[in-house]
Amino acid sequence: MQRIRIGMVAGVLLVTLLTGCWNRRELNELGILSGAAIDKIGNQYQVSAQVVIPDQVSSRSKGGKAPVTLYKASAPTLFEAFRNLTTTSPRKIYTAQIQVLILGESVAQEGVAKVLDLLVRNPETRMNYAVFVAKKTSAESILKVLTPLEKIPADSLYNSLETSSKVWAPITKVTVDILIDHMTGKGIHPVLPGVTIIYDAKENPSGDETKTDYPEKPQLSGLAIFKKDKLVGWLGPNEGKGYNYITNKVKTTVGNLKCSDGNLLALEIISSHTDLKCRLVNGKPVIEVQVETEANVGEVTCSMDVTSPLVIEELEKKGAEKANELMKHTVEVMQKQYKTDIFGFGQAIYKTYPELWKRLEDDWDERFADLKVVYKTKLHIRNTGMTSNSLENIMKEK
Repeated sequence: MQRIRIGMVAGVLLVTLLTGCWNRRELNELGILSGAAIDKIGNQYQVSAQVVIPDQVSSRSKGGKAPVTLYKASAPTLFEAFRNLTTTSPRKIYTAQIQVLILGESVAQEGVAKVLDLLVRNPETRMNYAVFVAKKTSAESILKVLTPLEKIPADSLYNSLETSSKVWAPITKVTVDILIDHMTGKGIHPVLPGVTIIYDAKENPSGDETKTDYPEKPQLSGLAIFKKDKLVGWLGPNEGKGYNYITNKVKTTVGNLKCSDGNLLALEIISSHTDLKCRLVNGKPVIEVQVETEANVGEVTCSMDVTSPLVIEELEKKGAEKANELMKHTVEVMQKQYKTDIFGFGQAIYKTYPELWKRLEDDWDERFADLKVVYKTKLHIRNTGMTSNSLENIMKEK
């Protein structure tokens, strides 16, 4: 009896060793999706899929051909349009490696919830790809632009966003999971980075591949404002910087201060941290934006001694005032023009005073327009460089 039991256990173990992956698919059966674009043309949805050509992105590729190809299909519904891609693509589109999703302005204005609902239901698709809105151009046209530094254009766009969001404050990176959180969360509306195409017909007119400039380049351009899931407007560079300061998304960036002689001094922000505090004044909520930043002097064209403690104190005060004005202007635009809380002020109230939030929640956008916001920025200059004055002024003193 004991022998029978041992034999049965051994047989079961051997069977498990023989089993394979039930849903295994060969690489040569799949089209690897790197980026997707969705446009609305009339009453039809157009889906464009940027698919990698493996032979052209491998280290052994001989070049001469594009590393990706673009498939597109149209239909009255998104689901049909995605399925219709199979009529042009010889392989099933594999979505697990998608890097970017680009939405046309008309799709964004109509509402992105249905787009996201379709995509997130696919168990293969991960939730960390970046989402953009195509500005003043079609989403398809963004995917068509080939880039010189990266073989795969979608990778280039993703890496550009990743870098810019770290070193240039007007831009922010938004992945699909963050977008969904802001769409469905209490007291906050989402934003998305915009992308457009800059075109210079004078560049490379003959198609000479030895030229260093390409006539078409994708460029990150502003932040798209959403009320729930619908596009309602755009923020420019200054408003984008104010938004990122308030929402604690500034890592490093560069700004400038005007000196008394009319020249400029450039500051490199090397770190920044923001806390949103909520307090009650006469029973009404007041939001306090507390910002702590550290900076280095990056460039001096002024006639001042930047090693003087009094000068440093003056620069720190001016820098803090400028940051406060930047944030104040951005909030005023959102309160007066859009009545849309993209900063999460409502969330701050919800977390601090949940009972109060229950009374404010239903008409929060209207109440947000009258919300009092206080700004408190502290700027600390850590490094002023190797010289006490600008090189230009030092030469004049000789």
